[in-house]
Amino acid sequence: MHTFEIKKDGFYLDGKPFRVMSGAIHYFRTLPAYWDDRLEKLKAAGLNTVETYVAWNLHETREGEFCFDGICDIERFIRLAGEKGLQVIVRPSPYICAEWEFGGFPAWLLREGNIALRTADPVYLEKIRAWYRQLIPRLAALQCTRGGPIIMMQIENEYGSYGSDRDYLRFLAQQMRENGVEVPLFTSDGETNYFLYTGTLPEVFKTVNFFCEDMAYAFGDIRRMQPDLPLMVGEFWGGWYDHWGEAHNGRSPEEFRRAFEALIQTGASFNLYMFHGGTNFGFMNGANHTDNKFQPDVTSYDYDCMLTEQGEPTEKYWIVRELCEKYTGKKAPELTLPANPAAAYGKVALTAYGSVFDQLNVMASRHHTMETRPMEYYGQNYGYILYRTTLPCYGEQELRVNNPHDLAYIFINGKYVDRIWRNDTSKMRKVNFDLEENRLDILVENFGRVNYGRFLHDHKGITENVTIGMKLLMDWDVFCMELDDPQHAVLFEALPEKTAVHGFLRGSFSADELHDTFLSTKNLSVGQVFVNGFNLGRYWTEAGPQQTLYVPAPLLRKGENELLIFENEGVRDFSVELIDHAELS
Repeated sequence: MHTFEIKKDGFYLDGKPFRVMSGAIHYFRTLPAYWDDRLEKLKAAGLNTVETYVAWNLHETREGEFCFDGICDIERFIRLAGEKGLQVIVRPSPYICAEWEFGGFPAWLLREGNIALRTADPVYLEKIRAWYRQLIPRLAALQCTRGGPIIMMQIENEYGSYGSDRDYLRFLAQQMRENGVEVPLFTSDGETNYFLYTGTLPEVFKTVNFFCEDMAYAFGDIRRMQPDLPLMVGEFWGGWYDHWGEAHNGRSPEEFRRAFEALIQTGASFNLYMFHGGTNFGFMNGANHTDNKFQPDVTSYDYDCMLTEQGEPTEKYWIVRELCEKYTGKKAPELTLPANPAAAYGKVALTAYGSVFDQLNVMASRHHTMETRPMEYYGQNYGYILYRTTLPCYGEQELRVNNPHDLAYIFINGKYVDRIWRNDTSKMRKVNFDLEENRLDILVENFGRVNYGRFLHDHKGITENVTIGMKLLMDWDVFCMELDDPQHAVLFEALPEKTAVHGFLRGSFSADELHDTFLSTKNLSVGQVFVNGFNLGRYWTEAGPQQTLYVPAPLLRKGENELLIFENEGVRDFSVELIDHAELS
């Protein structure tokens, strides 16, 4: 059993001074087979603690159905860190932000009508109560006070940038204590009064989040607010993330060195966000919504930090190691892990195809409503939703898809016509109906729910209605395709025209040795990629900046490997290539 205390002159582990030198690794963004590698590299960088969020939406994808195995086995991740001599900081939800789908909230919360997220709304609190009964005892058993490595746990996350409901924060603290949490609780917010005073509780330890070189400014308000307690940076942002359709973000090694050296010289404790970013596999990327613009995050969460998406040390890694050794006087452990070079498996021919319409009877649940509703109404969390109706009209018409979330593809009588993007100024398209009775299909792709700010209630699908002229279209068949089991895809050997690809493409490749690799999407447009049934995530080649998808070696098998691509807008060629490096536009 151990103790961890926060006193006026610093942190104490088992009664001895302990400077928290932490790096963030999210267990859910790295395959379990690589957890050991990433944690070993963190320790070899001179750090003594690892920090992670908990992604509620992975653990409870359906209300009342919980998962704590595979990539969700947070207990194994924490125990593994402890076995390496690392301490652990856990930020256990309910909201995590993290550029993660819906900020970590399960999509099914949006079925609750006017649920008031991140407040003391009784309906919302009851959902948390049930979730915490499952989660918190698992974490409590791994606290340092019970022989485990957990030394601190966070209440909520950056609440000061969202709201000011202290009854809500007290409820979370109470639930954590009632479910066995004994270690110190803390909050983390931006460095200024505007964030700090509404994001925390008077009795709770406070940390600040920032990236700058001016430590007097960064720590100014927290010193005044918490003068008798040590300083800690909850998130020191050594890199940044990317949005589809925008330039690649990052910070230069020189800028990072200056700021990190200024921080470490203060003697403050810190958490490097991120140390290793990883990947937003599947449909798990989040999004921002600023200036009336929807900004979905890319699949890679490389974050331009200490380790690449593949887990390789960057120049910033060696800067951290050098400065940790310099200012602590302690030699960091040697990095003795074998190299893990990526492999180029070459071109993969795409030889089979099945349209989105071929999949409806085998991969979709079917519903009927008079008006269009968002996907959450039908019990759908992620993926694609297709709305179908029949129209007795002829000739050119003005079709409006009002407030699609996020990318709507329009088909008339099975033929692709046009698309409407959520950010388009006009949601109207002039279309032609060439029969007396026509089938209208609208396929909507979910690009990730907003994870930050006041637009969290981000329903997906058609969130308002569809009209022709002034007429409201009714009587819809709705097909919900989460694509959680792509092995059932219906495919045929005949390939369509390249511009008419709207559905699954299949190819295969052989691997004699198993290495990480990267799938180049340059011949594709926009969609999802599955390797041996695992959803790597989204590609959107025309938008960029990401031009490759990371394929970790543990997903591969010796011999034949299956590649399934759900393409929405057509291809440049019926082949893709597996290369040995990541690419950006």
